[in-house]
Parts: sequence; structure tokens; C-alpha cells
Amino acid sequence: MSRAQLALNVDDLQQAVMFYSKLFNTQPAKLKPGYANFAIAEPPLKLVLLENPGQGGTINHLGVEVESSTKVHEEIARLTGEGLFTDEEIGTTCCFATQDKVWVTGPAGEKWEVYTVLADSETFGSSPQHLDPETEGGVCCGTAAEENAPAGTSCC
Repeated sequence: MSRAQLALNVDDLQQAVMFYSKLFNTQPAKLKPGYANFAIAEPPLKLVLLENPGQGGTINHLGVEVESSTKVHEEIARLTGEGLFTDEEIGTTCCFATQDKVWVTGPAGEKWEVYTVLADSETFGSSPQHLDPETEGGVCCGTAAEENAPAGTSCC
């Protein structure tokens, strides 16, 4: 099972959850302060909503969810073999889940991750600066969920 991921910044999480629940005829698979995700069967899509007031309607990042750590490592080897710079995060906690992932950057600066979820987490998580290297504290999403996270943590 692989599916595309679209992570969107939204101004108002509650309003966005109501809209996307109706649009895709499904409820969120995970709903936390400042964060929601939908595991949509048709079309196969992982939709992630990151509350980020003032940034609503913009793409936070893109991704491909894969079925296993083995697949993530295969993608690391493949992408590296294609000459793409990869940034690997193995066993990281991000978006209320422990994950193995690899990041690459597209030609226009768009951030892509290939990842698998290993387990759920009660914390948003921490991650190096991937999506906004100019933000203080290693923050990559700059979300409301992250602002409510325990000290020393940031999102991916």
C-alpha cells in the first residue's frame, strides 16, 4: 500500500476538518490540537491538516506514505542513486507518530517525504529543520500544534 500525502496549512483546523470530512465523506483518522489527518481510501490519499494561522491554503509539504521501513530504505538507496540529496530520519517522532522517513527537495524548493508510520505517539514530535530553516528552534512546520508541544520539541 502506497498513497500520496498532501500536507496543507489551514487557518482554522475545526473549519477545515468539517470541510474535508464532507468532501471526502470520511472522518479524520487522527485529530489532535492543531493537527488532523485523513486516511482516504478513494482516491488513495493521506491528507494532513496543520493549523498555521495566516498560512491557510498553502502547501506545507508533500509525501508518499509507504508500507514499511524496508520500502523507506529502498527509496533512500534509489533516490541517492539518482543523485538526489536525501535527509534521512529513522525512528523520529513527527505528527503524533513514530516514523522512518527520507526527505528530498524538488527543483522549486518543494519538500517531499517518503515515510512509514511505525507507531502512534502522544506528542507532536521533534525533527530537524526541514521545511523552514530560518525558523528558530528547528521548527519545520510552524504550526499551532507545535506551539502547544512540550518545550524542546518541534514538528516535521
